[in-house]
Amino acid sequence: MSTRSGVRPPAPRASSSPAAAEDDDAGRAAEGHLSADPVPPRRLGLLLTVGGVIGFLAAFTLTVERFKLAADPGYEPSCDVNPFISCGSVMSQPQAALFGFPNPLLGIAAFAIATTLGVLLLSGTALPRWVRAGWQVGITLGFVFIGWLVTQSLYEIRALCPYCMVVWAVVIPLFWTTTADSLDRGVIPVPAGARRAVATFVEYRLVAVVLTCLAVVVLIAQAFWSSWVALV
Repeated sequence: MSTRSGVRPPAPRASSSPAAAEDDDAGRAAEGHLSADPVPPRRLGLLLTVGGVIGFLAAFTLTVERFKLAADPGYEPSCDVNPFISCGSVMSQPQAALFGFPNPLLGIAAFAIATTLGVLLLSGTALPRWVRAGWQVGITLGFVFIGWLVTQSLYEIRALCPYCMVVWAVVIPLFWTTTADSLDRGVIPVPAGARRAVATFVEYRLVAVVLTCLAVVVLIAQAFWSSWVALV
């Protein structure tokens, strides 16, 4: 068709046929991604860096408070607000040193690693697959450990540690975002029949973060509601 009049023919519309969808899937696979909305490396790097720093500070503060409490049983930690929001009540329990040393020491090491990985991603460094796999294992263990600590705080110790809750709030998004990235990149193998479902999870990963945080808030409210009402 002539374009002398200055009017160009309309561009062909993208096909929405199953074949086109398969081509899109193949294109993403060739790029190393399962989802159409993968986790941007720099965004993951920013999350790891910021979350790592916040978590490190919380874990470090808890460690200092724990050593002060060990040196002076009469010491009142700075995060003791009332009988139900009290670091001291939590730190004095066996669950606070599950492996024979203060739990926050694990956090210091883990969040230092998170921060390092985050800085590397922000600098544009491509992390080897084994590094991503190792971090996935570590953050998964941390997520499970945090889940156990939540249940212990709510139903056994019956007290909340503010700095511990900061760690919870950091680990939740780190876990879900890392897991989404690992699934998307194939670090976690995905069966062919589950690829579409996993791709949907990767795209809506923020929903998992929000739902997990809401679940923790609901559990806290349910466990301490009568106690808080009594205080009022």
